[in-house]
Amino acid sequence: MPPRRQHGFTLVEIAIVLVIIGLLLGGVLKGQGLIDSAKVKNIIQQSNALTAAVNAYQDKFRALPGDDSQGTTHVPNSAGNGNGDGQIGDGQPREFTLAPQHLALGGFITGSYNGTSQFMTSAQGGAVYLYNDEVGGRAGNGIRFDNLPESYAEQIDSKLDDGVASTGSVRANMAYGNAGAIIPRTAVFF
Repeated sequence: MPPRRQHGFTLVEIAIVLVIIGLLLGGVLKGQGLIDSAKVKNIIQQSNALTAAVNAYQDKFRALPGDDSQGTTHVPNSAGNGNGDGQIGDGQPREFTLAPQHLALGGFITGSYNGTSQFMTSAQGGAVYLYNDEVGGRAGNGIRFDNLPESYAEQIDSKLDDGVASTGSVRANMAYGNAGAIIPRTAVFF
């Protein structure tokens, strides 16, 4: 009786399958990296556009959006005026909620904001505020991005500033290096 032949995969077939799986995983990971990079670029563009909008509003009306004590005159139909103290604050009135409405009604940004409870969102999906805040040991008016993945915050800091969470004009409220962490607040001061 001839010996029975066993059926199975050869080493070459297994190697080919492993190479294909490796290529698929590499493609998926590279694709995710490209998506993350595009989101970071969009957040940076949003930061630059908001900074330009605030500067244009200031040039035109000699006041900060949200803090403008003549906001209802400068941009009719706005929900209110700020107190004119040079800080986009959260007292009464809540100037940080007025700021996007003043910019939108003035034609400096697109969108529709009610001036009381709506906020802007980032490409990553977190809230974006024009706000006078203390982040990473520095206080002042800036653009605050909430709940960014740590890798996004660090990339933004590296591209716009010095790459250190606690120095420069881009600050985070916690140090980088906690891979996978969510940074509650990252600010680009203007």
